[in-house]
Amino acid sequence: MANSDDRIPSLGEAAALYLAKLSAKDRDASQPEVYKFARWYGWESSFSRLTAPAVASYAEQLSVSDTDYARKLVLARAFLAYARKAGWSQTNLATHLKTRKSKTGSKVAPGRGLREAASLSRQRYDELVTELDNLKNRSRELIGEIQRAAADKDFRENAPLAAAREERGHVEGRIKELEETLKAATIIGDKKEPAHKSGVGDNIVLSDLASGEELRYMIVDPREVDPLKGKISIASPLGKALIGRKDGDVVEINAPAGKLRYQIKRIER
Repeated sequence: MANSDDRIPSLGEAAALYLAKLSAKDRDASQPEVYKFARWYGWESSFSRLTAPAVASYAEQLSVSDTDYARKLVLARAFLAYARKAGWSQTNLATHLKTRKSKTGSKVAPGRGLREAASLSRQRYDELVTELDNLKNRSRELIGEIQRAAADKDFRENAPLAAAREERGHVEGRIKELEETLKAATIIGDKKEPAHKSGVGDNIVLSDLASGEELRYMIVDPREVDPLKGKISIASPLGKALIGRKDGDVVEINAPAGKLRYQIKRIER
């Protein structure tokens, strides 16, 4: 295709043309991200107006912590590389979709899971299992919605089709995230042996040495924090101070109001 503005498609048209060239399997995998990219810059904008800085800024707004971060970049790059071959762009804009470094300084490796092992209570584990089942049901419903909406061949104006596909992309991403979390999860709170040293999932009864007030906390994974229920993160100052302690130990916490001192009265499992 000659690179003249009157023959270059809009971003939305380009996305539809590109996806039509893919196999059904690849199209389902690519469509949510390709359509997201097209909508981000402007569905009706001519592909010829897409610039390298704009492409780079798209990569910047993606979250490095997203478990699908690397895959999303790969899918968007493939679309831009195809656009260069089709003559819609003078240069390969895909080279400007660069992988950002995480806060630790290391790049996110394509294909490598980012989900860390989680220590979950039995209740939270069951809640995630229920959420996963509901999302799988919703995914099946969306497949039907996509099939019905796809009967309208005007991709540019088919908002229901785009919305259903985008939602399914989000649903499938969450399904993947939940499956990884549950696979790596350790269920806490099922231990019956007497407690010796405190650990994640334990209920710890404290005495405030300044006021004499009795307090009760449960040390949990950061994903389960609920201050109203006394669930504190293992990563919090108090959580860190309480881990590995035993009955009678005194712990000190530096707070804006000064140093707080607590004594562990008992550890319950």
